[in-house]
Amino acid sequence: MKAFLGIARAKFLLLPVTLVAVGAAAAAYDGTFHLIHTLLALVGLTAMHVSVNSLNEYSDFRRGIDLATERTPFSGGSGTLPSGALPARAALYLGLGAALLGLAIGVYFFSRFGSALLPIFVLGAVSVLGYSDLLARAYVGEIFAGLGLGTLPVLGTAIVQGGELGIAAVAASFPPFFMTFNLLLLNEFADEKADQEGGRRNLVRLLGRAGAARAYVILGWAVPVCLILSIAWGALPALSLLACLPSLALIAPTRWALTSPLEPVPLPALGANVIWNLATNTVLAISLGVALILK
Repeated sequence: MKAFLGIARAKFLLLPVTLVAVGAAAAAYDGTFHLIHTLLALVGLTAMHVSVNSLNEYSDFRRGIDLATERTPFSGGSGTLPSGALPARAALYLGLGAALLGLAIGVYFFSRFGSALLPIFVLGAVSVLGYSDLLARAYVGEIFAGLGLGTLPVLGTAIVQGGELGIAAVAASFPPFFMTFNLLLLNEFADEKADQEGGRRNLVRLLGRAGAARAYVILGWAVPVCLILSIAWGALPALSLLACLPSLALIAPTRWALTSPLEPVPLPALGANVIWNLATNTVLAISLGVALILK
């Protein structure tokens, strides 16, 4: 069980919980909420996250990336397959099985809400099944990570509440894109050498370490800017300004990015990157819920 949890990267599965919370809270603020559909969305998104993690472990082991990477608590894979705890095919089977579970839930929602979900499902499926062996090798892995584990889950969760998409849900879907984009981007610095040897093409290779570090800073601080603009336009309640506070965690990775991007990313900066992501989603969801109660 421990080995399978390692392949699934279980300690990172809080992300889908926070994304579903944001989508459901935004939809509730817009006027619709369905508890059972929220729970189904959570199961489906978690299954898809397990799938992409497992298939990524399988691909990286098969291509030798996991054998060359320098692991940190936040990057470099779980080390499960290189340790011999499970055969590589176990990761493949887990990834495909989890994808089938996510697909089954998606089919149910599609039967209920129709074409409104089609582009979300198609892009989501491409993000999961095509990430390791296609997207991560074509300089677009970060974009599809931001979509597949950022914007799309928030929009999809909001739609399955009642079939409609309100302005709060649309506004709330932008910050998760930038955060998940950056969650992957910062980890790529630690994996740079192994990724290059394994044929991956990402922004660190495209822009160089200094250029990719500047992109990280710009996209990171775009999150509080998006929140402030959404509040100013009336798309989000004023209480959602509290969701800007976790961006203070960006100070550590920003300092590294602007002063020493050629050096390894410090572990505290990698940790702050994760905390920023999860905390911002959580505070945004809570702020929407509280604002709804205070309406």
